[in-house]
Amino acid sequence: MKRTISLLATTAVLALTLSACGGSGSDAESKSSESTSSLQKVKDSGVLTVGTEGTYRPFSYHEGADLTGYDVDVIKAVGEKMGVEVKFQETQWDAIFAGLEAGRFDVIANEVGINPDREEKYLFSEPYSVSTGVVVTKSDNTDITSFDSLKGKTTAQSLTSNYYEEAKKVGANVEPVEGWAQAITLLKQGRVDATINDKLTFLDSQKTNPDDSIKIAAEADEKSESGVALRKDSTDLQKAINDALEQLRADGELAKISEKYFGEDISK
Repeated sequence: MKRTISLLATTAVLALTLSACGGSGSDAESKSSESTSSLQKVKDSGVLTVGTEGTYRPFSYHEGADLTGYDVDVIKAVGEKMGVEVKFQETQWDAIFAGLEAGRFDVIANEVGINPDREEKYLFSEPYSVSTGVVVTKSDNTDITSFDSLKGKTTAQSLTSNYYEEAKKVGANVEPVEGWAQAITLLKQGRVDATINDKLTFLDSQKTNPDDSIKIAAEADEKSESGVALRKDSTDLQKAINDALEQLRADGELAKISEKYFGEDISK
């Protein structure tokens, strides 16, 4: 933030100096106007260009040739409220922020988690999805009722996930797995006692393949939020997107999209 304020102050000084000398149309003046032109560029073109993966179910993925998913439907609805067409550029996750910075697209809609490190580099809309970490057990398990009760139990976790660290922190023994499907298989076979994962993963699984043999036994207090990511110079576009999201929240459309993919409202 301090760097941003310093840059704006320097630009203002340069613009005033050049104006006093009779100059006009300088690069400095162009840069100073970028923060107010991003929305106008979208309006002038009639298109909001969106970076997304297209391979991240249930947020951004393909059903046949059609791109669909929770994030895809949300940003399409935002575009409708803004009165512009939404076009997608599918990009691998490793390159998606570079694409945003290079101007290949205006925003990212790909379940981008909002955290302090990212907020130093990018703007974010208000969150449109909220989730928590959950402990999943077999439905008949009565021993595990909290994260702390995992101490001495065995959980199935991907070694590269944050939930692996969480399991170790509470004193669980960890059985390494490649992902959710393998973790649930081991759980149902009785080879592990539980798995820690994102609530949205559980809800998506239950929506697509209902399974009453497993349940959420505990839910973390801390929440994770995701929003639309924008370049730092896109404050006017950020406001327009926030206004659209607020309208979608007020008229129940966000809740409707959530129900479609997760069976409950995950937008708040």
